Amino acid sequence: MILANNEVLKSYIPLVDFIAGIVGPFCEVVLHDVTNVESSIVAIKNSHISGRKVGGPLTDLGIKLLNDKEYLTKDYLLNYSAKTVDGKILRSSTYFIKDLNGNLIGMLCINVDLTGALNAREFLNSFIMDRDKKAEYDFAKKENANSERGENNSEVYEHLTISLEDLMQTMIKKAISEVDIPPERMSPEEKMSIVQKLNQKGVFLIKGAVTEVAKRLKTSENTIYRYLNKLE
Repeated sequence: MILANNEVLKSYIPLVDFIAGIVGPFCEVVLHDVTNVESSIVAIKNSHISGRKVGGPLTDLGIKLLNDKEYLTKDYLLNYSAKTVDGKILRSSTYFIKDLNGNLIGMLCINVDLTGALNAREFLNSFIMDRDKKAEYDFAKKENANSERGENNSEVYEHLTISLEDLMQTMIKKAISEVDIPPERMSPEEKMSIVQKLNQKGVFLIKGAVTEVAKRLKTSENTIYRYLNKLE
C-alpha cells in the first residue's frame, strides 16, 4: 500500500473511510498526492465505482488543475460531471489540500455514482408522461446527455481512468480529432495549436508525453520541444 509522505496529507486518510461510510456504497472517495501524478492515489474507498486502486494516477482534470494553478484562488470545486471508463456518470467534487504556504499537496475527491438515480428518473418519466410530454422529455434527455458528455464547454469535466498511459492517449487523441485533419496534412501552425491545447491541459506533466505527441503528429520530438519553447 502506498502512503502519503506529507504529514498534512496523512491526516486526511481517515476522512476517506469516514465520508464513504456516511454517504454509502454509491459514493467513491479518493485521496490524491499531487506530487506524484503517476501514482497519486494514496487512499480510496468504494473503488468498485471507477475500478481504480491505490497507486493509480491523477485524472485529466487533476492534471489540468495542477497545471493551471486554479487552487490559488479556490479552495474546492463542487458538483461537476465526471465519467468512468465503463460509462458511469458521476457527480464529483474536489477539495484542494494545501500546506501552510498555500502550496497544493493533495486533493480529496468525492464521486457520487448517478446510475441508480438516472435509471429511476428514466422509469418515472416514461411511466407518467403522455406521448407529447414523452417527446419533449426525449429531446431534453438528448440535450442533457450532450452536457454530461462534456459537450457544454462551460462545465468542468473529468475522465476517471485506471492507467496514466490510457489517460494520456485519450487526451492526445481528443485534441487531434478536434482539428479534423490527418496529422500528415496539418500545417506547422495547426500542430503547434494542438501542442498548445495539450500544454494547457497539463499533458506534458506526464512522463513520455513529448514522445507520444511527436509520434501522433508525425513529427520529431525536437519539433515538439521547439513548439513548447515558443509557448513560454
